[in-house]
Amino acid sequence: MAFSEEFIYQLRQANPIESVAASYAELKRTGSEYKCCCPFHSEKTPSCYIHPAQQYFHCFGCNAGGDVITFIKLAENLDYVEAIKFLAQRAGIPMPEDNFNNKGAQLKSRCLEINRQTANFYYKHLFSDEGKVARAYLANRGIKAETVKKFGIGFSPDNWDSLKKHLLSLGFYEDELLAAGVVTQSSRQGASAKTFDFFRARVMFPIVDLRGNVIAFGGRRIDGKKESKYLNSRENIIYHKGRHLFALNIAKKSDVKQLILTEGYMDTVSLHQAGFDNACAILGTAMTAEQARIVKPYCDEIVLALDADAAGQTAIARTINILSEVGIRARVLKIHDAKDPDEFIKKFGSDEFKRIVNHSGDAVNFQLERCMQGLDLQTESGKSEYLKRCVKILADINNPIEREVYTSKLANEMEINPAVLSNSVARSIKSRDINRERKERKNIASTITAKDDLNPQSAAMLRQSRAEEGIIAYLLRFQDEAEAIEAKIPPDGFVTDFNKKLYKALLYAINSSTDFCLSMLASELTPGEMGRITGIEAKFSGIPLGEKQLAECVRTLSDYHTFSEVRRGGDISDEELLRIQQAYSDSDKS
Repeated sequence: MAFSEEFIYQLRQANPIESVAASYAELKRTGSEYKCCCPFHSEKTPSCYIHPAQQYFHCFGCNAGGDVITFIKLAENLDYVEAIKFLAQRAGIPMPEDNFNNKGAQLKSRCLEINRQTANFYYKHLFSDEGKVARAYLANRGIKAETVKKFGIGFSPDNWDSLKKHLLSLGFYEDELLAAGVVTQSSRQGASAKTFDFFRARVMFPIVDLRGNVIAFGGRRIDGKKESKYLNSRENIIYHKGRHLFALNIAKKSDVKQLILTEGYMDTVSLHQAGFDNACAILGTAMTAEQARIVKPYCDEIVLALDADAAGQTAIARTINILSEVGIRARVLKIHDAKDPDEFIKKFGSDEFKRIVNHSGDAVNFQLERCMQGLDLQTESGKSEYLKRCVKILADINNPIEREVYTSKLANEMEINPAVLSNSVARSIKSRDINRERKERKNIASTITAKDDLNPQSAAMLRQSRAEEGIIAYLLRFQDEAEAIEAKIPPDGFVTDFNKKLYKALLYAINSSTDFCLSMLASELTPGEMGRITGIEAKFSGIPLGEKQLAECVRTLSDYHTFSEVRRGGDISDEELLRIQQAYSDSDKS
């Protein structure tokens, strides 16, 4: 979509990238820049840099980069127009009227409307004659009418195509229903393939995103058949389960900066009904890094109220590590005499649940207790192995005071010299940091030497590709010279197709704008391509770039084309041929 230059300028001014990025990562100032652990991949050592002056970010670990629009596209999993709307809403700026016509955006919009109508359809059917069995189930579970309304709980009728017929009658098309995931298709191929309702005879829980859109559904079987107890929407154009949490749209409004994380819909619904409006549920077996990043703005602490079985304990351990990476404290709820929060509240009441939440153990103690598994602490070997495992846990505590408290406590419990345990932890930290730095340097190096998926031609034409990047960097630095630069090296003078694409996009944007910024490219380039541009700018940021360097880059490309002409049988002087050969020889030596 072509937004006006004035609107994009207003949007950028109202959404400084450092302010936006601070909502997703902890920024630390370093000179005129900020650095942080990248919100888009897991790391312990910060490799993502925010540049306020130029209003862009770049991560040297995963090569993500771009302007504030690209940042939001990645952070919120939005397309270009959705990211613009997100930033406009964040800043309170009205969207310009436009007759924008984009098939991808239109399909997403249609799918969201299909889901909204589907949620209404299920909700109405809950109160129909067909929904009697579902109402009885909810009543038996103690779910009140106001809770049903709050969550929009519904019922999918026990037939093959009632929803499909209803949506078709509203003017939607069958391929749109398939894209939204509310109908599915038989395994038959061609014209004989049939479509039918995806959910049948289930209590339905709409899954709503942070902007209030119904994006998916979870269905609970109630007819006693042997099919899966729970059936969830498949991932599609508007739904990725690892990027959303059930009821986070409600929990984010809670007055407390704490979330209670459960495994299922009913646990979360029961907690809300009992007064815990900060509960939400993961939409999978364990929390993902993306989910942790998404909840970060809404909480300082998460209480893990996951199942106490082996799978639940493993999920807790994984979730603790994921939350730690984004700086969220984790506490672990121990539920006794009940299998889950829903059953506990029914047996003991909400006041007792509140008490165990307030007294829930911290993540460190949970992990230290897990270190005992499979060991006999009455034996010397068991005790030694237990302490070795604990040292690794203690070494991961970033706060030195907090680390010392746990170290002293463990030393007293195990009746060993605290100094000995502290020294072991210190050695583990040093060894871990060295290994981490080596690994991250290796990862960064691998991104440089690995196959370049964006510019696959660069491997065979490394010298020319570097020259092209030098020209792009020069253009970014001296935008007022765009016409002169293009006269010296037009786009067709570039050798690799990818760099040519970037160069043409930059020239067009700069020449057609009175005040160029990277945001003018965000609608035309993918996040990966935007990341490459900022990577080029970052790579050359500390390197002098003048007319001499530009001339050398231009000559490198000119020599390549000339040499290619010779190979095709073209004419060239002996003197020029020797110069080109010498240049290539010097390049190989360096």
